[in-house]
Amino acid sequence: QVQLVESGGGLVQAGGSLELSCAASGRTFSSYSMAWFRQAPGKERDFVAAISWNGAYTYYADSVKGRFTISRNNAKNTMYLQMNRLKPEDTALYYCATGVLDGSGWSRSVLWGQGTQVTVSS
Repeated sequence: QVQLVESGGGLVQAGGSLELSCAASGRTFSSYSMAWFRQAPGKERDFVAAISWNGAYTYYADSVKGRFTISRNNAKNTMYLQMNRLKPEDTALYYCATGVLDGSGWSRSVLWGQGTQVTVSS
């Protein structure tokens, strides 16, 4: 079983940038598809971005297209989310997950990390 640990969250001004990391351990990292989700206070947990096991395929929520970039480095057992041009509405607890991709996007989450907080001030 894989264990996931997020890091890199913090406070940033609107228009700024942050990079989140998700480190995995427990078994071969490259065999899993990965994704980022976020949850704001009082809101549902929403899909942000996903990446296939080999990094060849990526998917993004419409709200972050053109601003966020998902990537992974299997040699380092780590997935990343580069966030640019941040907005106050990006404020949320960000989670990474392993799961299943199909032809149109994220299908099912299997394992979650505990989250890292991102706060964007106006």
